Amino acid sequence: MRKLIMWNVMTLDGYFEGDQKWDLSFHNVIWGKELEKLSLEQLQSADYLVFGRVTYEGMAAYWTKAEAETSEPEIARLMNSIPKLVFSKTLKSAEWTNTTIISDNASDEIRKLKEQGGKDMYVFGSANLSETLINDNLFDEYRIGIAPVILGSGRPLFRNGIISKNLSLISTQQLDTGGVILKYSNNKN
Repeated sequence: MRKLIMWNVMTLDGYFEGDQKWDLSFHNVIWGKELEKLSLEQLQSADYLVFGRVTYEGMAAYWTKAEAETSEPEIARLMNSIPKLVFSKTLKSAEWTNTTIISDNASDEIRKLKEQGGKDMYVFGSANLSETLINDNLFDEYRIGIAPVILGSGRPLFRNGIISKNLSLISTQQLDTGGVILKYSNNKN
């Protein structure tokens, strides 16, 4: 069965975005060779990248230009070549290569894809979509990068109102940048 994995970076105080949309400056604090290696491993193990509309629009704007401009050309190549699913009821067209827009029930579509088997599916960012998938118990694994930053305000990764979950720790990885990668499996209780 194909796994659905959440991958997000957040601050020590729990924010995955600052007060403004796309305020992700704390990502630079955690980025380094180890996180680059993890990013490549995750992308190489992915059948699909899964996004909500807001994250999709920001990622598409960045990665469609990044292959020629970035210091991580292999990450950019993979981001651009892997099939992408964007869940949106308002988005009418997608310019990013290999993107499919799905306006139907996100959880039903993810269940169908999981049952097909294959490589993993990764949800990056996409807080609103992630809340739906958490509440419908669809994530198999949570991978969270903790940046050693106290932001003080912003958009929390896990907002009030999501369903309580017991998770099992798979691994921890301390990064040379001072960050930590935590991997948890969903007990699916």
